[in-house]
Amino acid sequence: MSNVNVPPEPNLPGSPAQPPSNGQKVPISIQEEMRTSYLDYAMSVIVGRAIPDARDGLKPVHRRIMYSAYQEGLVPSAAYRKSATIVGAVLGSYHPHGDASVYDAMVRLAQDFSLRYPLIDGQGNYGSVDGDPAAAYRYTEARLSKIAVEFLSDIEKECVDFVPNFDDSKVEPTVLPTRIPNLLVNGSGGIAVGMATNIPPHNLGEVLDATVHLIRNPQCTVDDLMRFVAGPDFPTGALIFGRGGIEQAQRTGRGNIIMRARMEVERAPGRGDKEQIVVTEIPYQTNKARIHARIGELMREKKIEGISEARDESDREGIRLVIELKKDVVPQVVINQLYRLTDLQTSFGVINLAIVRGRPMVMNLKESLDVFVEHRRDVVTRRTRYELRQAEAQREIVEGLGMATTEVDLVVRTIRESRDVETARSALMKLPLKGLEAFVRRAGRPDAEIERAKEKGDYFLSERQAKAILEMRLSKLTGLEQEKLAAEYGELCNEIARLRNILANESVLFDLIVMELEEIRSKFADKRKTEIVANDAEIADEDMIQEEDMVVTISHAGYIKRTHPSAYRAQKRGGKGKIGMEAREEDWVTQLFVASTHAYVFFFSDRGKVYVKKVYEIPIAARNAKGRAIVNFVGMEPGEKVAAIVEIPKIEEGKFVVTITKRGQIKKTAVTEYENFRQKGIIGVKIEGDDQLLSAALTNGGCELLIATKLGQSIRFAEDQVRSMGRGTVGVKAIDVADDDQVVGMAVTDPERPFVLAVCENGYGKRTNLEEFRQQNRGGKGIILIDASERNGPVVDVKLVKDGDEIMLITDKGQTLRTAVAEVRETGRNAQGVKIMSVEEGERIVALERMAEQPAGAEGGPEGGSEGGSEDGGSASELPPDDGSGGAAPAGSETPGEGELN
Repeated sequence: MSNVNVPPEPNLPGSPAQPPSNGQKVPISIQEEMRTSYLDYAMSVIVGRAIPDARDGLKPVHRRIMYSAYQEGLVPSAAYRKSATIVGAVLGSYHPHGDASVYDAMVRLAQDFSLRYPLIDGQGNYGSVDGDPAAAYRYTEARLSKIAVEFLSDIEKECVDFVPNFDDSKVEPTVLPTRIPNLLVNGSGGIAVGMATNIPPHNLGEVLDATVHLIRNPQCTVDDLMRFVAGPDFPTGALIFGRGGIEQAQRTGRGNIIMRARMEVERAPGRGDKEQIVVTEIPYQTNKARIHARIGELMREKKIEGISEARDESDREGIRLVIELKKDVVPQVVINQLYRLTDLQTSFGVINLAIVRGRPMVMNLKESLDVFVEHRRDVVTRRTRYELRQAEAQREIVEGLGMATTEVDLVVRTIRESRDVETARSALMKLPLKGLEAFVRRAGRPDAEIERAKEKGDYFLSERQAKAILEMRLSKLTGLEQEKLAAEYGELCNEIARLRNILANESVLFDLIVMELEEIRSKFADKRKTEIVANDAEIADEDMIQEEDMVVTISHAGYIKRTHPSAYRAQKRGGKGKIGMEAREEDWVTQLFVASTHAYVFFFSDRGKVYVKKVYEIPIAARNAKGRAIVNFVGMEPGEKVAAIVEIPKIEEGKFVVTITKRGQIKKTAVTEYENFRQKGIIGVKIEGDDQLLSAALTNGGCELLIATKLGQSIRFAEDQVRSMGRGTVGVKAIDVADDDQVVGMAVTDPERPFVLAVCENGYGKRTNLEEFRQQNRGGKGIILIDASERNGPVVDVKLVKDGDEIMLITDKGQTLRTAVAEVRETGRNAQGVKIMSVEEGERIVALERMAEQPAGAEGGPEGGSEGGSEDGGSASELPPDDGSGGAAPAGSETPGEGELN
């Protein structure tokens, strides 16, 4: 709870000096005068206009409208009267402001889509959820609603304070003696100076149940009361997503509540298999016509492409906004898009600010109900005192009349002998009457009261009693009337005893309050309109994307794109195929996979950072388009290069990412460790010194790994020799490399690719069966892969291949060679290798790529037309300097899903 400081009262310490009353001019500080004047103005707006009173939940204008209607006799049983009648009465007697402000406030009290329980029963056009304004007050009619009468009940019994109106011609109540906790039930909203209030409406039955529980258990907590008050209950229904905002608001008085429209998916009548979304309830304080217009705008701008038509079929029966979908569109995707892009999802920022004892305060649920309970206690106490005074005064009259009827002859004689009324009254007051005991017996009072009457003896009339006797009709002297007087006396005695008991016992007082609250509940409580759904309402971008397969291609030059599979139509074997991308002649596809739009793609940089993207985020492009540069798409830091790209179908247990650095540090990390990724990247591998990340691959925990070094060493070991560890670790040693050596490649074993292909800088290489590389323990020096002799040169890379694969070799001078794996003769592990590509003196091979398999209907060769090279070295073309990584995916990153599309 937070208190807001109010300006100090005049003549109190801290107040500005007041000018003398003799008219003498006194200089004052303009800063102090501005401060004081502004605070006075601010508090006037806060207390007198914009912020509701916590006791009755009404602002002054609403209170004056209801009181004026009550004064005009416009109760539910009366006929409707022109709204101008109420507006005129309010303006003329209590609220000297503009008529538009009064009428607008009255219109809101009558709108069943603005108030959960309307306080004005309106007849005529009072506006609509489409934002249509109400008709002028000369056309509409109004009276108080049935529930509004409970706000004014007992107001004539001196249970609230009255103050003079603006011209001292009348008095008005400072608060209404409401029996309903209106601050929570109907809520409120207003903007003052420096503060605002925004209180949502709640269900009457729930709030009354919580109030009763608070009365019975004053020490209860907010959490106890939350068992009764589920949350806001908006007049327009709809849904509340998540309880977090509700609980925060109920505990602190502030919170953010997510509201969603209620939508249902139906089969479109007469449209075959097409479906339609029907909106039947919209969030509180939203405009249906604007929502409809916004949907049409999104359709025209193609921001939502799954909608064929949107129309408003609403009528007096309720809201019905129909959104027809195109064929084969997933309705939930469109629903998520509508929630994200329109007011079909919006939020309600709760600020439970109200005036408490003249000060604005932000209250939690318990504090709000405490104020109402205290108000009811004060109202009932004052009402009881008033009723006790009235009952005692009436009993005094009845007792006097009863005494007169017991000694009729004496009373009549005394009156007849009196000269005038004043003499008769004085004579009656001096007359000793002895019939008190007989009257009390006749009234059937208890023995104790009879004994007290007997002891009292003579009875002298008061002035009020004497006056009542003089005004009494002779018919009161009949026997039947005497019995009625005795019965009335007995009832009044019982009522007085009851009222005194209420004032004397606090528990009885609260029992009466509870009884009245339960009576209100039985008369007006209804079912909730708003459903609370215990889900997080945050809509991720993924929820707006229809899940479907896409073909993702990555080129050697570092470009990426995704293409719909329909672009690769199926063709018969031997066909010419289609152009894949408008790439430069030296570019080609090095990695291709088919993945769901909701799958992940991990981009590892050479510094060990990993950037995570969803497939749907990859730029979509035509089959012959080049795509987008990966470095720009991912948003890497200056100087970073792409070291590896790994497709992750789903972040789940049992899957791992294995990375290797050039210094031979290997690490295995569970995919789930990467779940909380960030846009700017996260640490994937801790890189020490001048080491660099070289490669990464997705495994299932039971694979084998083959590591190759620049000087021709290799090691093959089981993946389970590498324990799983966190992202921010260095890893363990995969192979013991010499100071002048480094790792150049890593391959994950694949049953479909039984050969190891190693290529050296001078164009020599060899293809060897994987089985010739025995399994070893991790961390050793390994065995010979190929002789990195002066003839062969250092090893460039190693790939696992099969006979049907094709490879691409690239030199540092831009020469490229594309050849089939079958062209490379299979040799043993100890062989020197064969010449694969001729290089000129001073030229060296810098990269080995295995060509990605194409989906059905794509061109069989490299995308972009030219094959980019020939057996004799091909045409020269200029390439940027290459550090060996190639700027594309390394070996081992292939995933299931490559190959032909059905």
